[in-house]
Amino acid sequence: MTGHRKPIGRRELLMVTAAGAATTLWAPKAGAATATGGQHPSVLRALERVARPLRSTDPGGRTTDLRALGAMVGGAEVVGLGEATHGSHEFFAMKERVFRHLVEEKGFTTFALEMSWTAGLDIDEYLQGGEGTARQVAEKTLAGSPRERAEFVSLLAWMREHNRRHPRRRVHFMGDDIGAPRLGDRIFERVACYVRGARPHTLPRLIELYAGLRPLDDIFAYLGKPLAERRRNAVTARRALELVTAAVGADGEAYEWAVRHARNIAWTFAFAALDATDPGSVTAAEQLRDRVMADNVAWWHRRTGGKVLLSAHNGHVGFLSAYPTMYPKTQGSCLRDVLGGRYLAIGFTFAGGSFLTKDTSLGGDWTRTTVPPAPRGMNEHTLDQVRHRDYYVDLRTAPPPARTWLHTARPTYDAGSVFEPDPLPTLALGRAYDVLIHLHRVREAEKL
Repeated sequence: MTGHRKPIGRRELLMVTAAGAATTLWAPKAGAATATGGQHPSVLRALERVARPLRSTDPGGRTTDLRALGAMVGGAEVVGLGEATHGSHEFFAMKERVFRHLVEEKGFTTFALEMSWTAGLDIDEYLQGGEGTARQVAEKTLAGSPRERAEFVSLLAWMREHNRRHPRRRVHFMGDDIGAPRLGDRIFERVACYVRGARPHTLPRLIELYAGLRPLDDIFAYLGKPLAERRRNAVTARRALELVTAAVGADGEAYEWAVRHARNIAWTFAFAALDATDPGSVTAAEQLRDRVMADNVAWWHRRTGGKVLLSAHNGHVGFLSAYPTMYPKTQGSCLRDVLGGRYLAIGFTFAGGSFLTKDTSLGGDWTRTTVPPAPRGMNEHTLDQVRHRDYYVDLRTAPPPARTWLHTARPTYDAGSVFEPDPLPTLALGRAYDVLIHLHRVREAEKL
């Protein structure tokens, strides 16, 4: 993926927009993205001056093209690396490539992912020498997610091998999200084990509180339970957290872990108390998720003292979301409040291609969606006029013409669990991220 772009001809356009039986096609309505105008010569000249070409998005091989990215990271201790879609090969592969570079050149030690806290613990056990293979662990912990793909098996295999070769410079994996799609039973047992040793007289009460909650193996099925029952369970989980918080023992580290486990249990049941028929309740639940993810990452960073690469959707790692009503305060914004300049947000854009989406965010299968090259008036249309096929740019130091353009909201490709293109959301890229990686085309992530 290097060198200058070849002219886009009719054949390439047909290849991009052609689809198989499992593909959803979308094309912009005539004039849909033209209201905000097209690219400006001064903007393109400014972007050309500061754009750094990428040799590849795939890991392995030379990394000299990432040296400038390392300089942009600077002294940041937590780096958020987004994705404009869930389930595109290039985004997933680039995460491994960047993480490997940050581990080897900048001393990063943790890969944090927008996934269940408990599943993250299971993955980390494997990385530290646990049983199984990378594929088996991925199939167990990532099942039902768009990340149950070959790209994440590759990442886990590399992390495991790194720990084998460098036992004194181990890397770790954490899940920073609430327990969806499953919380499991082991996390309840971890909390009970701590209380059994630290405050055994309170164990019966803890067992009583958790009895009706454990295990939570399918949060989507759980959301089908009556709202009143789910809200009572949220109160119960919070009471259990209060009991564990009061159980201060001699082992301070064990206490911290037990409280963090209990806190994630309580957060999960609080999230699952949402009323899916009430947009306000759904928004409040999503706002809780961003606060939880930020809190977990900040806690992990503080406890380990290590540097963290945080992987999530653009709308979680950035300072602004393309859907501000749903996400008025993002995880990235929360982390900037806590860490200041020690947090860096890197966003992704792409000018066309394929990714995975579902019919509904609360369930369903992940299938391929394909979008055509971005039309005039979209952020990606202008970005794609830069001579490099794939590149990155420091938005903080972009020349004035580019900075003015970047701080103006325009239609952009943004797909979470579902893709809602009519109308496309708008985003001011320069206000959302510190650094931007732009890719010419993306394709569906590779099945296991």
